[in-house]
Amino acid sequence: MTRRAVITGIGVVAPAAVGREAFWDLLSSGRTATRPISLFDASAFRSRIAAEVDFDAVAAGLSPQEIRRMDRAGQFAVVSAREALADSGLDIGGVDPGRLSVSLGSAVGCTTGLEEEYRVLSDDGRLHHVDHRYGVPHLYGHMVPSTLAVEVARTAGAEGPVALVSTGCTSGIDAVAHGAQLIEEGSADIVLAGATDAPISPITSACFDAIKATSPNNDEAGHASRPFDARRDGFVLGEGAAVMVLESEESALARGARIYAEVSGFANRSNAYHMTGLKPDGREMAEAISLALDRARLDPSAVDYINAHGSGTKQNDRHETAAFKRSLGARAHEVPVSSIKSMIGHSLGAIGSLEIAACALALQRQVVPPTANLHHRDPECDLDYVPLVARDHVMDTVLTVGSGFGGFQSAMVLTRTLQEAA
Repeated sequence: MTRRAVITGIGVVAPAAVGREAFWDLLSSGRTATRPISLFDASAFRSRIAAEVDFDAVAAGLSPQEIRRMDRAGQFAVVSAREALADSGLDIGGVDPGRLSVSLGSAVGCTTGLEEEYRVLSDDGRLHHVDHRYGVPHLYGHMVPSTLAVEVARTAGAEGPVALVSTGCTSGIDAVAHGAQLIEEGSADIVLAGATDAPISPITSACFDAIKATSPNNDEAGHASRPFDARRDGFVLGEGAAVMVLESEESALARGARIYAEVSGFANRSNAYHMTGLKPDGREMAEAISLALDRARLDPSAVDYINAHGSGTKQNDRHETAAFKRSLGARAHEVPVSSIKSMIGHSLGAIGSLEIAACALALQRQVVPPTANLHHRDPECDLDYVPLVARDHVMDTVLTVGSGFGGFQSAMVLTRTLQEAA
């Protein structure tokens, strides 16, 4: 018999919101965390804005050794994992380490640490042949993305399956889906699942500048991320992490744990079309949505809220709107849709897990987060995008989707359990 995977703990490090409750407060109030970049001198860039995390590693409880050893993305992941474990009420000492697993996603790995070290080794790019003697002892770890998952495993004492999922901007959804599969198939009893990325760096900014994917609206940083708005002009780069404790519903009920949501269905597809381009009909995302609903044994009429990818680029928002209509039919015009990227930017691989955390909290609190900065309706984006203000809304089923460079399209369905609804 297939076991049902449920979320019993949530940990978050997000722009302007370190911690789960601060994260929900920011989202439910419709505040934006986008601002001029302060992590490096961005004066030479086309897009000079981002959604940065106000992160104090010492205040977050990391030791000097951990701070020295881990890249910023690793620090985000470990702090999120510790909060998730505490939130779950799980006695980690009573868990068989071999049945405790980690499934972590990341799109760009230890980008921040690698770039900082390259600048040192190359004397700010002046040396063609870098001098390895100036590298930090843990530089090799920065070069191996799986190090991020290993750090989370180390903090939890996990000796079961440990994996790093890297599927671009769908990494966060896909990593949680992999974790849920480990629970369902019986390979693990507890999984720390989520994603982390800290991509706000010169190299990442330069890459997105080159393809004009990020917003150049530097004079209005707080209003630059405008998903589904007729005047949108690109996404705003973000950073952060979210990690969740997954376990079987049977285990959670037996120990009296609070259950946020069940991971009841998930699926992914690829468009095999273009590295950055999207087909306007949204077929591949629609197929992922339909298959995720089938696996959850639900039909489109069950969907009560859609957490959109909602990046704020012209092509993505049109593509996604078409996918919702194609997969949900008439229901697409009835269900509220919103994008939290309007508030916390696009943290690449991490965003999918931050959005899953937002969906689980929305289910628990029966509130739909708004789409900030949505003032001018785009006729091509004609669904109910919950502009500006959060909305009280009765929900049992939430759909969250992601779209990533390389053609990745992922969908996940979260549902309230009987315990939650009681």
